[in-house]
Amino acid sequence: MAKNKQLRVTLTRSVSGRLARHKACVAGLGLRRIRHSVVVQDTPENRGMINKVSYMLAVEEL
Repeated sequence: MAKNKQLRVTLTRSVSGRLARHKACVAGLGLRRIRHSVVVQDTPENRGMINKVSYMLAVEEL
C-alpha cells in the first residue's frame, strides 16, 4: 500500500436488514445512503471494512 493512496468508496446497496457488524463497517467508512461516495485513505483498517462489506460497495482507486 503506497503512502497517501486513496480510495473512493460508494455504497451501492441498502444496509437495511444487514448484520449489525456490516452496518457498523458501512458507518465506519462514513457512508450514509445509497450512491453516497466518500474518499478514504488506503489503510489496512479501511481495507478490512471494505472487504467485509464488499458486496454492498463499489471501490475505485484514486
